Amino acid sequence: MRGVAVRYGPSTALDGVDLTVRAGERVAVVGASGAGKSTLLAVANGTVAASSGSVRVLGADPAALRGRELRRLRARVGTVHQHLQLVGPLRVVHNVNAGRLGSWSGPRAAWSLLHPQGVAEVAEALDRVGLAGRLHERTDRLSGGQQQRVALARLLVQRPELVLADEPASALDPALADTALTLLAGLAGERGGALLACLHDPALALRHCDRVVGLVGGRVVLDAPAGTLTVAGLESFFGVHR
Repeated sequence: MRGVAVRYGPSTALDGVDLTVRAGERVAVVGASGAGKSTLLAVANGTVAASSGSVRVLGADPAALRGRELRRLRARVGTVHQHLQLVGPLRVVHNVNAGRLGSWSGPRAAWSLLHPQGVAEVAEALDRVGLAGRLHERTDRLSGGQQQRVALARLLVQRPELVLADEPASALDPALADTALTLLAGLAGERGGALLACLHDPALALRHCDRVVGLVGGRVVLDAPAGTLTVAGLESFFGVHR
């Protein structure tokens, strides 16, 4: 991102953001509520267009792509959304398989709703996130933390090159939160990719990421190696509390 701004009428969500995430990096984005963290990820996955500035994601400008080219890019970018974007009445297997829709044909995706495809891989992903045996449960009958793990399993079967995670551990207990971040960092590294994660917990950011980027009022005010920072310093500066 170079000089990226996002404006909604009189409000500015991002203001002149410069950010580079290189292959192999694990970068945490921290800041108080309303700092622009979620907007930053939305620009990175192409769901929000920058009002000004330039954006390149895996070598392409998402705003310039349409149709099949945009779907191909999005298949290479995996996102864990803060609001998860799961379909509650569907079985867990279908929500996990949604991670592969970008690489499936329309007929195969439709057929999978009747006869789920790749069940063994879905079951393995669910086992990795601690949901073994939940393959055929209705997703809306799971707890909030369990649904968050379904979203993580969806990302595991997608196997993206770039992983974007918006508060991926907010509904998880500390042990599962560490497991989730370890999975995401490992997933990003499997294909020589990168992780960009918005995190509300500075301790998680420092344990699992190489760099920390801090936002205040839509501006980048911190970009430093994690090893040079402390939990207390981040909590004090950004008003982020566990």
